[in-house]
Amino acid sequence: MMDMTKLCTLVPDETVRLDPDRLAELCRQMGESGAEDVVCRAIEELALRLGQCERLWRAQDGAGLRKCARSLIAIADQVGMTMLARVAQDVTDCTDSQDPAALGATLCRLIRIGDRSLTAVWDTQGLTL
Repeated sequence: MMDMTKLCTLVPDETVRLDPDRLAELCRQMGESGAEDVVCRAIEELALRLGQCERLWRAQDGAGLRKCARSLIAIADQVGMTMLARVAQDVTDCTDSQDPAALGATLCRLIRIGDRSLTAVWDTQGLTL
């Protein structure tokens, strides 16, 4: 008989980092004020699209979810959120493979990484880009 008194709880904990070279390049191209404006707009768009991805998944709109995840990739790359972009690509791949279990798990990871990435950027807003 199996001992059911021992449970294992998984606590996903992934460290997110911003690509400082990407942020520095934005500053060189646009100046500090311009780069800050781009980052602020990106944060807003990413937050909206993360929520939209979840809504599209719940509505079982695979085509819409794929399109939304693709847009997340472009925005995240622009501001140096490489892990967020990579996980959004994973969501796109899962959508293409039509594997609902993998898609659900990967979307949860996208939202978790997205939240942490947005927090990381928000925390750096007081610092000079």
